[in-house]
Amino acid sequence: MDLLAGVEYDIEELKMRQKLIDDLPHHLNSHFIDKFEALVAIQPKKPFLIYDGVVYTYEAMDAISCKVANIAKSWGLKPRDCVAIMIENEPSFIWTFYGLLKLGVSVAFINYNLRLHPLIHSILSVDCKALIVGSGAGLVEAVSDVLPQLNKLPVYAQGVNLKDLPDGINSFDVLMHKAIPCAISPAIRADLTAEDTCCYIFTSGTTGKPKPVIFSHTKAVGVCVICNHFPSMCSQDIVYTVLPLYHNTGCFMSVGAALLSGATVVLRKKFSARHFWSDCRQYKVTVVPYIGELLRYLLSQPKTELDGVHNIRVVYGAGLRADIWNTVCNRFKIPKVLEFYGATEGITFTANYSGKPGAIGRLSPILSKLDPDHKVLVKFDTASVFPVRNENGYCIPVKVGEPGLMLSKVPENLLNKNLYKASSEANEKKFVRDAFAPGDVYMNYGDALVQDKDYFLYFYDRLGDTFRWKGENVSTKEVANAISTLSFIEDANVYGVEIPGKFVIKL
Repeated sequence: MDLLAGVEYDIEELKMRQKLIDDLPHHLNSHFIDKFEALVAIQPKKPFLIYDGVVYTYEAMDAISCKVANIAKSWGLKPRDCVAIMIENEPSFIWTFYGLLKLGVSVAFINYNLRLHPLIHSILSVDCKALIVGSGAGLVEAVSDVLPQLNKLPVYAQGVNLKDLPDGINSFDVLMHKAIPCAISPAIRADLTAEDTCCYIFTSGTTGKPKPVIFSHTKAVGVCVICNHFPSMCSQDIVYTVLPLYHNTGCFMSVGAALLSGATVVLRKKFSARHFWSDCRQYKVTVVPYIGELLRYLLSQPKTELDGVHNIRVVYGAGLRADIWNTVCNRFKIPKVLEFYGATEGITFTANYSGKPGAIGRLSPILSKLDPDHKVLVKFDTASVFPVRNENGYCIPVKVGEPGLMLSKVPENLLNKNLYKASSEANEKKFVRDAFAPGDVYMNYGDALVQDKDYFLYFYDRLGDTFRWKGENVSTKEVANAISTLSFIEDANVYGVEIPGKFVIKL
């Protein structure tokens, strides 16, 4: 790449950054639920969510959310209390979440795939006052199996007949039938600040146990604003998502980002390569958030004459590698792909505004100089996943083409805030102190990235006792523990391997 082209890339990204910087202050002092309620007042009749052919307007979703809020109020819950929800991708996840937020209650998103010890650990780690379980197959049974270990926690189930409820689990549907959609005054949460906890989203770390990441209202809204700006969403957009709502990618980066523009969301319970394009054509979808495997699965489907027939103007997400980037765009006639990199507990992100295949962003000297969250790739120890230090005790930046551990500078206003609702030790493990100067603090992302000669960044590998699968970090210890429960397994060791056909970075 010549110097002029590099400068043009930098200017374009700086323009995008400035637009985001200008817009963020208008959002960050509010609660996430305030955004939803404002849209209800402005466009009550507009479709907010479409699920399995059923349309929920903004006011309809608000009315159901109000019923949930009144139920929670009748339980004696108050602002800053926590309720855990274990619900699949369905409308009840959204109205349950929003209803609890109306009361100022924080919500813990329990991964509905968890069972036994990981499930017990997740529920108990957030000090919740109640657990609401969705109608998904096997969810009530999974909770019933661990109920004796949940310390008499009140549990309520949605979508299950009374006669089929196990002992110790109550019907949420009965309460919803009796509840009234009376509006909850925002005054009830007036004492909350934007720094109070909106929700907890679990991430799997190298310790092998899910850790609850603290999402303040500031962080939740900030993620929505960023992912709203990234694909330039507007109120006319139709956003299609199959990404899990219990994760940041589904709840905030997809639904929340669409919400900020007053757009419409088409939600599907699970990804289906066979139905993806017919869904997009039926609902006239314009924006699709993705993880890399999603697009790879689409490519594995037989070609048809309808492959490029759709209204999609942009797809955005993480994990789309260069080996299939152009193939996806050409076969399916997708005008624009936007790739980014970040972490659930992260404090910054990188974004590929240029469309460079496989890149997750760019760190040129100009962009680095103007970056408030200084990012740098450093040499690291593969066993500890900590930076290697030089003779002066400081981290060592890597050379072009050399994989390096991703670090980003922690702003002063975040130095005393916990990333996780966990021990101080768990939080401290994410920080690298005195990285380049006495007193500075950087965050360790646990990922190896690599930079090419044109300053483009690429994801290289997940480090430590985890591997990347379907857009998530999976703990090898958790997999090994699950395998070891089989009676014929004496011991198990799990490690990530390279998948045939995986993109190899050429620099």
